Amino acid sequence: MKLKKFNREDSKKEHEFFQNNDAYENGFVNDYKDVSYGDFLTHAIPERLDAEKGINLKEGYVPDIYYFLLDDEEQIVGVYKLRLRLNDFLRNGPGHVGYMIDKDHRHRGYGKKGLALLIELIKKEDLIKEDELYFETHNDNVFSMRTILANGGYIHHRNGKFTYLRIKLR
Repeated sequence: MKLKKFNREDSKKEHEFFQNNDAYENGFVNDYKDVSYGDFLTHAIPERLDAEKGINLKEGYVPDIYYFLLDDEEQIVGVYKLRLRLNDFLRNGPGHVGYMIDKDHRHRGYGKKGLALLIELIKKEDLIKEDELYFETHNDNVFSMRTILANGGYIHHRNGKFTYLRIKLR
């Protein structure tokens, strides 16, 4: 298994992944659901590559990188959105990481393995300046909570709708 950044070379597989999954699920917004392949090439890919550099961001957004989780056959089985820094909204809400495992590949440990790879990459490349990774899950999303906890996470606090978790980086 490995993580691979959003890129032009794998655009067909990336597009198929987004089409195979819902537009919104457990807090992850799939902005590319129902986007034609032509629009994906001309709009989505440049948008994602710019977002990594902090170019043309919408108001309130921060630079972020999409990493696709590939299995041993190079099939995309998940995506991780890593926000490179936090603003007040993200610090008190969604945090650094959002992810989605392909609906046909869930409950096989991919989320846990992918998050472990992402944490390793963050540490190796010093991608996050904060000492901890911030996460938000719906209170009833026990699978995401288990995934984060299995990767060294802890529950920071809860409210009526969400559980906020952290993973120490240093």
